[in-house]
Amino acid sequence: VQKAIIGIEYPNLTGGMSKMLPNHHISKPVLIGEIQEDGQFLTVWQTNKLVDGDAWSDFLPESKPIIADWTAPISCGNFNTETKKCSGQNY
Repeated sequence: VQKAIIGIEYPNLTGGMSKMLPNHHISKPVLIGEIQEDGQFLTVWQTNKLVDGDAWSDFLPESKPIIADWTAPISCGNFNTETKKCSGQNY
């Protein structure tokens, strides 16, 4: 299943097509909204295109060198690009 799911595209809720990425996150639109008095959301801004989901933050020093890539040869969700090692549950 893991190999088969990467690259699959599927309609998203905004009318576009989202894609499963090698890091097991999807591409999706980003929307910012306001909650209305009736509990519904009013979209006040959104991206013009899909944004790729990222497993690790580039803004935190400890996770900046970490990537998730479930394709060969890495096949790891916690791969350190500096040490070239997979850590966590997938040694």
